[in-house]
Amino acid sequence: MIGSRRIGCIAILVILLSCRDKGTQEDPYIWKPIKVTATAYNSFPSQTSFDHPGITAWGDSLIPGMKWIAVSRDLIAKGLTHNTMVKIDRMDGVYLVKDKMHGRWRNRIDIYMGVDKKGALEWGRKKVWIRYAVKKDSLSNTLENK
Repeated sequence: MIGSRRIGCIAILVILLSCRDKGTQEDPYIWKPIKVTATAYNSFPSQTSFDHPGITAWGDSLIPGMKWIAVSRDLIAKGLTHNTMVKIDRMDGVYLVKDKMHGRWRNRIDIYMGVDKKGALEWGRKKVWIRYAVKKDSLSNTLENK
């Protein structure tokens, strides 16, 4: 009797251990929150550049359907640099910082909406929380160097 219970317990333990998710990894990023004003823009000459409406300030080609944002230049100094990953409240997915806004704007993001002018106008201007990715290694390296 004792032997069969022991075998049963061992079998349950083996099953539980084999069901563990071996692919689970710790997120390598810290997602820093900040509240910003969010507007939307399109790749039209009147909203970007008359000479090159499909090119961002960092030189990326704007492609409708991509989850990209522009950031005010003060946010660049806070860590929202080119290709930083950003999660925007009320929006699905992860956006990439691909463009810079005019220097007159502060604490602001502009969500790229391709050629959907109606969608951009409906979005309007909102205060939203965003979270942006900072590599955990870079934070510890920064703290060690100070």
